[in-house]
Amino acid sequence: MLIRTRKSVSWVPWLSLIRAPWLLSLLLVLLLTGCASAPPWVKPAPDYAAAPHAEGPFVSVEQELRAKNGTDYSGFNLLERSDRALLWRLTLIDSARHSIDLQYYVWFGDTLGRLMMDRVIKAADRGVKVRILFDDLSTMLHDMTHVEMRDSLLYRIDRHPNIQIRVFNPWEDRSLFGRVVGMASDFKRLNRRMHNKQMIVDNRAAIIGGRNLGDEYFGLNPEFNFHDLDVLGIGPVARQASQVFDRYWNSEWVRAIPKLAAEGEVPPEDEFSAAAIRSMMANPSLQAIEAGRTDWAAQIAGLPGLLAAGRSEVHTDSPSRSAETQNHMPDAIRALMRSAKIELLITNAYIIPDANFMTDLHDLGERGVKVRILTNSLASHDVPAVNSHYEKWREPILATGAQLYELRSDAEMRGELAEIPPLRGEFVGLHTKAMVIDRQRSFIGSMNLDPRSEILNSEMGVIVDSPPLAEKLAERMLRDMDGANSWQVIRTDEGELRWRSRAGELSRQPARSFLQRVENVIFKFFPVDLY
Repeated sequence: MLIRTRKSVSWVPWLSLIRAPWLLSLLLVLLLTGCASAPPWVKPAPDYAAAPHAEGPFVSVEQELRAKNGTDYSGFNLLERSDRALLWRLTLIDSARHSIDLQYYVWFGDTLGRLMMDRVIKAADRGVKVRILFDDLSTMLHDMTHVEMRDSLLYRIDRHPNIQIRVFNPWEDRSLFGRVVGMASDFKRLNRRMHNKQMIVDNRAAIIGGRNLGDEYFGLNPEFNFHDLDVLGIGPVARQASQVFDRYWNSEWVRAIPKLAAEGEVPPEDEFSAAAIRSMMANPSLQAIEAGRTDWAAQIAGLPGLLAAGRSEVHTDSPSRSAETQNHMPDAIRALMRSAKIELLITNAYIIPDANFMTDLHDLGERGVKVRILTNSLASHDVPAVNSHYEKWREPILATGAQLYELRSDAEMRGELAEIPPLRGEFVGLHTKAMVIDRQRSFIGSMNLDPRSEILNSEMGVIVDSPPLAEKLAERMLRDMDGANSWQVIRTDEGELRWRSRAGELSRQPARSFLQRVENVIFKFFPVDLY
């Protein structure tokens, strides 16, 4: 079942952004779908990642890193370009010998989602043990604008002897109608979502960052694509990431995918048939980057030359939520910001400051630390509601002495970084969550600087102590702040805000359309703590 809606699910509650004109249509469909009974939920037995095997494609890479730098060093490579972010995921999956663990907020059923799942299934066919953990939102989304109830498909995949699928904080009633009722009757619990994004292969290689698994995060969406960031890590960082995965995998907030499919022989799924995969791989962008290849020996052989050595700490929030627990990530980010002595660079897609954030900016300014911040403009936003609550903070941020930049929706770098040619989207949005402190340490992860990430969601990220990596990331962040890619927000001597870029100067915030400006006003009336 596909239901067209107008909403973004990149990080907000799944119903909070449905436009009123579409809500009536959705509710009519829900009334027709009826209400299914609750599924037979199973609390899975504890299960933990195995220690790294002595053989595998990444063993020699890790050994070389250890010999040159020491046992506590990992190697890191920034995955900024959409094509590289996709190809390195395929490299890890296709090269896996022993295990693949994947933890994601959303894993859509679109082109990218099906490509990834097909390769994961093929890895399981080779004998690789696969564990998949995603937020329960993934069981009801085909892509960012279509609802698709996917329990049956996912259960059939889960029946593969080498694949386990679990979901975080599930709805009890699995029908769409039941989920709407559940949000109304159990909102406090269901409003907490798992926003983590990572994958680990053979307990030696990991990818951690901001990307969900969907077309717009990998340059494959014809409407718009995100400028996003992950980091590939080889070495101890993979074991640190595994500890996070296991903590969630065995949490009381996690359940096995419900057994809704009929017993007996499982028929092949149309979307993973040989014909369907051939049709999918005919996508011009996938053909342009040769995504159909499966031999990555040359890429792995060249990996040592791409890696910057550094020590790492992988941070996360507790998967559980009770009156006695609170999120860890805000304190970790705050401590990182406060540690800056010379320079702090922040790129974050969704910013709605709180008092602590503003106090920290003020203190950094008082100490002479140069602070530069890049976030979305209204024009580049996929979630106008965030801008509605962010815009009042522009002047206070500038008053601390920080420089403020907002991404241009027509950023010059989009063709190189956010899109995979020949595809050309209508606009580019920012989805990166990154910091660089004194060109020494870097943060890359899933956490936005807003109430939802601070209070409601679970988040994760990696802090890397590596001057070479920090320098590379700083160069890229400053490139994004250039006038070809962003608007600098300034305050004139008369106290008026202006937006300056190579495109000129504007006296009001840039927007893609009049409708976007209307939405920006409407969402001011929604509670800020939803976002």
